[in-house]
Amino acid sequence: MEPLRGADPAGIAGYRLLRRLGAGGMGVVYLARSGSGSLAAVKVIRAAHADDPGFRARFRREVETAGRVTSPWVVPLLDADPDAESPWLATAFVPGPSLAEAVEECGPLPYRSVRFLGARLAEALEAVHGAGLVHRDVKPGNVLLAVDGPRMIDFGIARMPEDTALTASGMVVGSPGFLSPEQARGRGREIGPASDVFSLGCLLAFAATGERPFGRGSAAEALVRTVHDEPDLDGVPAPLLLLLRNCLAKEPGSRPPVADIRRVLDGTEPDDRNSEGGGWLPESSTRLIARRSTAALALPAVEATEVSGAPPGIDTVHDSEEPPKGATRRRFLVLGSAAGVLAAGATAAWWTADRPGRASTRGGGTRLPRTVVALHADLTGGHKAAGLAQENGVRLAVDHLNSRTDRGFDLALQVHDDAGSPTRARRIARQLAADKRVRAVIGPTTDACAEAVVAEYQKALLPVVSVSVGLEGVTYRTYAATRPPDRNLAAPLVAYLVRTARARRTVLIDDAAEGDFSWNICASVGDAMRSGRHATTRRTLAAEDDTADDFRALAESVVDAEADAVVFAGGHARAAKLAVALRGAGYSGVRLATERALDPRFLASAGNAAEGWVFATAFLDPTRVTAAKSFVTAYRERFGTAPPWYSAEAYDAALFVGRAMTTPGASGAARGTIVGRLRDIDYRGITKRLRYTSSSTGYTVKALYLFRASGGRFRFLGQYEDATA
Repeated sequence: MEPLRGADPAGIAGYRLLRRLGAGGMGVVYLARSGSGSLAAVKVIRAAHADDPGFRARFRREVETAGRVTSPWVVPLLDADPDAESPWLATAFVPGPSLAEAVEECGPLPYRSVRFLGARLAEALEAVHGAGLVHRDVKPGNVLLAVDGPRMIDFGIARMPEDTALTASGMVVGSPGFLSPEQARGRGREIGPASDVFSLGCLLAFAATGERPFGRGSAAEALVRTVHDEPDLDGVPAPLLLLLRNCLAKEPGSRPPVADIRRVLDGTEPDDRNSEGGGWLPESSTRLIARRSTAALALPAVEATEVSGAPPGIDTVHDSEEPPKGATRRRFLVLGSAAGVLAAGATAAWWTADRPGRASTRGGGTRLPRTVVALHADLTGGHKAAGLAQENGVRLAVDHLNSRTDRGFDLALQVHDDAGSPTRARRIARQLAADKRVRAVIGPTTDACAEAVVAEYQKALLPVVSVSVGLEGVTYRTYAATRPPDRNLAAPLVAYLVRTARARRTVLIDDAAEGDFSWNICASVGDAMRSGRHATTRRTLAAEDDTADDFRALAESVVDAEADAVVFAGGHARAAKLAVALRGAGYSGVRLATERALDPRFLASAGNAAEGWVFATAFLDPTRVTAAKSFVTAYRERFGTAPPWYSAEAYDAALFVGRAMTTPGASGAARGTIVGRLRDIDYRGITKRLRYTSSSTGYTVKALYLFRASGGRFRFLGQYEDATA
């Protein structure tokens, strides 16, 4: 639930509006209290659609449709006025989460819960089909969970099979990922009760596994897979597999009717609704329902006469506000709204996120809720330069989000320092996982600390968005990496060797002190360069080899090999020693390294021998990027220096999280809901585009760059494809 906004009415007919439940393109759904004191969900259509006679006729049909279906598992229609200036309808309020929210926050449902869910929804669809209708939008977001069972909602696109209003050839209506193949193909006249059966199969697979059977990604991708691919039912309990495969048959005639589905699920085994705590849902989901119910019961009681006769769309004052003496209530409300608009336009409501004890307000005096995000970083250890840069970038992003006048909440920032210690990182992760105020984590800074905590965050369904971690193979649903894996750093090195240097003989130096990172870089470059025109030789620098003689011998072997290029995959200290040794041996060819050597200490130690070295990185120089101009200005004003590496990437990561939190209806969203939204949104930031695809190991595209040491500094060459073109 979200607070009412300035333009929201205080009442509709005899319903006093209390909170926002959600919003979409068609209208807004409010939590309301009727004159008798009962709670209701009131859907109000936006004015732009209310002026469309065709849309008003469709809305009137929705009201008629909802009134025809009678089932204990369908949310009943209480009242409606499709002919009002702002058409509306009211249904009974179910204080539980949607199935989508419950799975995202609490994880997949156990087998017994899925079986009970499926049986009751099949029973609901029996009533829908018995009324001569097809629901057409059976999806997790349209199923609410209550203590006694699920409730189906939203008959906005339900129709009789022969209805031509939504059966035009080629029109796709519904929610991709839960549509039937005939819906995906836009074959409206073929859409009948069997289409709802297919959607029900998708929904039950999602409930059992937490994943859509036809994957995520864009709507177009989901539609194509629905039509052509077999569903992914990995993780579905064995007793449900045959039934779900039948429900998900491509041909409508091969799917079972809903009555058979109900009988199968009700008769699979004895009813065990009273096992494991006395309910049909697991304890975590039951607690979620209890929290929602408690929040609804805590809402203030409102007298039925308070809104009787009040003009819709005028009353925007909260219960605590009173008009001054001598002013009519209506005039005060209008003036108060105008004053709020003027205040919002005159000054931005900046708020320092980590300043305790301060809550901001919006125009009109509305107190905003506070949502907490945590930064988990190395601020005092060996990687503190990157950690502190990330902290500053996140702080700027929080300031930016809190300056928006259209925000629904204030973002508060917690900062936690693991000092680069995996042990300390685990303690921090347990602390954040237990703190229910924290909705998302940005960090950690290092691979080792990330490896130590991602499982802990997964157990708590706490989304964690990393900035500088290059781990591969991390498949936890809660983990979002905003930079490519370490192995991908080989791509800029290969491009430079082939396109720019046109190297013919390359020595790859594996620095054992860097472990798997160095080995993987050398292996990837070697594999890519393996051809008759590109010869590679591999050398290993042992972890204990650290004397001047060790590096001199290594440099001489490079010269002896007549190499025209060297790739070194070690850190800055050993890279500096190698640079000095190569210069001493008379080597003048191409010298390449990775971001692990890109450190001011390399320049200081190597001196003139650093000149000309080229480095592959997963971060950019924001001062050289047009899209980051305002960020650079803000950073200089706030911190007095140019933004360091990884500060802009951290800024983007924080805004990426903020975007997931501020998606319509997401204010104060539960952790699991944010996890799902991070996978659904397409964020275009100042450094990169972040978009999840099921075939990708991360969220990033085009985020690999090249730098060159020149004139005693590191100069940014740009995106590697452009720099090597």
